[in-house]
Formats: sequence, structure tokens, C-alpha cells
Amino acid sequence: MNIAVAQSGGPTCAINASLAGVFNAGKKSGKINKIFGVLNGIEGIINDQMVDLSEKIDSDVSYQLLLRTPSAVLGSCRKKLPSYTESTEIYEKITAVLRWRDIGIFFYIGNDLCITDHTPGFGSAAKYVAATVQEITRDSNVYSIPSVTIIETMGRHAGWLAAASCCIRANGESAPHLVYLPEAVFSIEGFLRDVKEQMKKHRAVIVVVSEGVKTAEGKFAAEEYQSGQKDVFGHSYLAGIGKFLEKLVAAEIGCKVRSIELNVMQRCSSHIASLEDIQSSEAIGMAAVETALKGNSGCMMTFVRESNMPYSYRIDTVDASKAANSEKFFPREWINEAGNNVLPPAYDYLMPLIQGELHAIMKNGMPLNFVI
Repeated sequence: MNIAVAQSGGPTCAINASLAGVFNAGKKSGKINKIFGVLNGIEGIINDQMVDLSEKIDSDVSYQLLLRTPSAVLGSCRKKLPSYTESTEIYEKITAVLRWRDIGIFFYIGNDLCITDHTPGFGSAAKYVAATVQEITRDSNVYSIPSVTIIETMGRHAGWLAAASCCIRANGESAPHLVYLPEAVFSIEGFLRDVKEQMKKHRAVIVVVSEGVKTAEGKFAAEEYQSGQKDVFGHSYLAGIGKFLEKLVAAEIGCKVRSIELNVMQRCSSHIASLEDIQSSEAIGMAAVETALKGNSGCMMTFVRESNMPYSYRIDTVDASKAANSEKFFPREWINEAGNNVLPPAYDYLMPLIQGELHAIMKNGMPLNFVI
């Protein structure tokens, strides 16, 4: 039989490592003929847009490039399928294409899922955020005048990326001095009070904030800066909390202040990828093939952490229906009572995921990328 693999959702630094793992295990199994890469997620199945991955990943060099290439080389999509009870036509088309291609197993690689210790790509994103916050901290301490720097991270409902900034404390940094996550209620008055208090201790105050922090009324704190537009799943497009807080500090405190939005760089920058993340992402892709060839279906692969120090995990499965349309929230008990910083258990959880480096393959002074 043949198999097919697609990518969907937000791209990461490690989503291609999982693709590489599927390809690697598929080739080695001796039970699979062709391995098709599906272009642009489920849209590629519907439109029968696929490539034979053996023609693209044709050497160890190309495989190693794939491991190191950020974003989703097969392309992604955010297509919402209708309920099967509403319309069967699209599902009949999907079935027809799979039969036409003689595809016996379909693998779908995505992100931001619950019921797993972490998702592939998170470790590298966390490492990027922490390293960038450290660099911003160095820059902010150059001048003698008091300042506030506000760093905005992704995180609509969950504050994992903002929390990851605490990893720089392992190198002796006191920053970030304030961290705000969606899992704790955000107060404008409390924020100003916190900043003023930190300015008594630090010449350059570093603040990290998730884009989705909300007030006690359940509204996004920077709602006036939102476009009001939503994606096909009904999620509001978020941006602006950093700029909102910058203007607030300028008006109410009057010191030097700037905001920095990390934007898409935090999820798909590969130049400081976590080796642990890339290796485990490849491993979970390989495990998916082994699991499927044993006859398992309708399941999602998961990481189950067994210990922090030394770090160890095992790969398991969970029914896909239990993970779909759900989110994994940052534990409230890992946030201090004031809701303006994270506690040591967050550091213990995060540090194993950012370890090691996978150096880029360079040409003309720049990293080479794998391209379909």
C-alpha cells in the first residue's frame, strides 16, 4: 500500500522533523510502496495535490536539510470541514482520492494540542523566546535613563511562550521582571502598579506579555486595537497588547518605553532550534508509522513525561477525538498569586525542552532550506 502525510495549523521549527520521521520509518518498514506528501493539508487530499516524497528526499543531505528547515514544507491550511451530517460530498471526495492513490494510512501533523506533555516545535519556540528576551535585556541596559521594554508573544488563550522567557534566569538574569499570561486575570491598574514597583529596583524593566491576556470581565486587554475579524474557526485575530501597554506607560508613567512584537519569528526560527525538540519531533513521527502499521487508527501520538532531571519521556497514543478542538493551558499554580510572574515549577518543566543545538547547513553565509 501507499501512505500519505500532510501538515496543518501553524507552522513551527520542528513540524518538518516529524515529517522526516514519518518518511524515515515508512521507508525502513518494508511494508510501504510510495510515501505521498500532501500539499496544503486536507485541501491537498480534496484536490488530489500530492508529491512522491522519495523523489524529493533522495539523499542523506536532503533528509538532514528537511530536519533543519523551519515552517511546513508541504504547506498548511486552515480549512474547516462541514459536519458529516450536514454534507457527505466532501468526505466522499476524500475517500475517492485516497482509494485512487491506494493510500492505506493517512498521517496528519499539527500543533497546539492537549493531552500531551508538549507539542513538537514548542521547545524550539521556547528557546527562541528566551534567547531573544535575553538579547533585548542586554540592549535595554545600555543607557543610564530609566526605561520599560514590553515584549509581546503569541498566546491567544495559553501563555506557554511568554512563560518560556523565564529560562534566561538559568544564566543569572533577573529579567523578565514581569510576565503576564492569559491564565491569570490582567488588570490595567495592577500592571501600572507592578511597573512602578519594578522601576524602583531596576533601571531597565523588562515585561513579557501574551497577546491574549484578558481583564476580569473576560475581554482582551487590548480589545480596542483588535480588527474584530475572525478566522474560519471563529478565532479573533489578535495583536496589539504590546503597543497598547507602551502607550499606557508613556501616558501614565512618562519614562522611555518601547514595545516589541515577536510575531511569527518565535514559531518558525530555526537558527537557534532545540536539538531535543528536533530529535523528539522526528522520533514521534517515526513512532506514528510503527503504531499505524500495528493496525491502530484514529489516534494521536503523545509525549508522556517521566522525569525532569534527568529528562525522560515515552511516546504513547490517545484517541484523536479527545484532543481535537481542545487546548492545553498553562497551569495556574505555576503563576504567582499576583498574576505577574511564573514560579519555579515552570522553569523545571521548560528547561529540558530547550537543550542542545542543531547547527544549520550553510551556503554563501546563509542557512540552506529544504524546498518541495
